[in-house]
Amino acid sequence: MYVYRHAQLIGLFAMIALCFCIPRESSAQTREKGPWWPNSQWGADDQAGASNWITPEKILQALQSVKTGEVYELGHIYERGMPLFGDRDFKLLIPAPDHRAWGKNAGVWHGEDFFVGQIGQVGTQFDALGHVGTRVTYEDGTKKDVFYNGFTREEVLAPGGLKALGTEKAGPIITRGLLIDIAGYKGVATLSSRHEVTIEDVQGALARQGIDENDIQPGDAILLNYGWAVNWGNPPKYNNADYDHPENEGSPGIGIAVARWLADKKVSLVGADSCCVEVIPNPDKSLFHPVHQELITLHGIYMLENLDLRLLAGDEVYDFLFIFNPLRLKGATGSPGRPLAIR
Repeated sequence: MYVYRHAQLIGLFAMIALCFCIPRESSAQTREKGPWWPNSQWGADDQAGASNWITPEKILQALQSVKTGEVYELGHIYERGMPLFGDRDFKLLIPAPDHRAWGKNAGVWHGEDFFVGQIGQVGTQFDALGHVGTRVTYEDGTKKDVFYNGFTREEVLAPGGLKALGTEKAGPIITRGLLIDIAGYKGVATLSSRHEVTIEDVQGALARQGIDENDIQPGDAILLNYGWAVNWGNPPKYNNADYDHPENEGSPGIGIAVARWLADKKVSLVGADSCCVEVIPNPDKSLFHPVHQELITLHGIYMLENLDLRLLAGDEVYDFLFIFNPLRLKGATGSPGRPLAIR
């Protein structure tokens, strides 16, 4: 979850290229072949990423998780006053209605919803594959900003939205969901703001829940509970874009080691009850949101931020049918939506 300002892009990506640990300039890159492209699973033109793991067979398997039919809402309500990252905005207005009564049945109505804001990157939000990339050097010496599967910024970006890797390219997320309750494993209601979730944390939480880590299957959606949703009503504390605010010290999340561990499991989506899923700020101050690059850029794994997992964790529901369908917003970098867990 980022605020991209044109004046900052060059500096941020240059910093990442120097510091970040993905394979890069050890050998010259071309459009046809680079350190993480083409995708060996689904071909050089693939734009659906890890949603490809969600096959009809996977969906049928996921349906077997349903035992009671109880539905859990995992998203926050979209409304004014919710935490917003950086200078993003959310306003929904209903202009003054036509107060006439229409027809013999005297019908009246509201229907002119006027929205102003960053629709794909506010509230409970889904990150598409065009959201995050990194800068690499091609064999002719030129530097390119490259995204999932080797798509360059020139191939992705257009004034009216993304030409490639937009939200509409993602397949429906209807799959088996697994909750990993990190806060519960640590015996706390809420992780501390600077807690970096380790592989040992994840493995310990799974063992506590009676889940064999080898039972995580390709296409599963992994949701991590940090207990951070309790701060949703306090935007200055929850929303860590403003590091100078006295209530803000960052937010907990996974680090690069856990991201790689999850990528090895071939999961389709990683979500959490924080703004960014990953620990913010990163303990290594030279890195800028490396988990997003590891999951999205390298592996095409989608991310779902700002979840509310309190009821799910409180009821100890760890294995369930998970449903989240991003809006088919052509060229968008992300999407709102209504994530559901069905027990």
